[in-house]
Amino acid sequence: MGAHRAEVDGRDDAYLVCALLHDIGDTLTPHNHAELAAAILKPWVPEPYHWMVKHHAVFQGYYFWHHLGMDRNGRDALRGHEYYQVGEEFVDKYDMLAFDPDYPAPPLEHYEPLLRSLFR
Repeated sequence: MGAHRAEVDGRDDAYLVCALLHDIGDTLTPHNHAELAAAILKPWVPEPYHWMVKHHAVFQGYYFWHHLGMDRNGRDALRGHEYYQVGEEFVDKYDMLAFDPDYPAPPLEHYEPLLRSLFR
């Protein structure tokens, strides 16, 4: 779970919530899930984190788009943006590593107080 890795690294509460919810729209709208998650989080998180969530799918594309016949370097279109490093780091350190089934992570209930606090 990427949120736990971010928690271990000492990331702030808003970042942890982004790590928890960035894929919230995957089943509802898989082709633009990042935009849906960003819209939900926008009122509650700082602008760099909102941008990170909104663009995480294109950063993640670096790891697999070439297997689908797409340009894995699509994120290069965002290079130069002031939050580029924030988005790249999120995917590299937390999002992609979250696919490790052997990583020990707490149950989701561990994050309930955090979610209640941020969305209060």
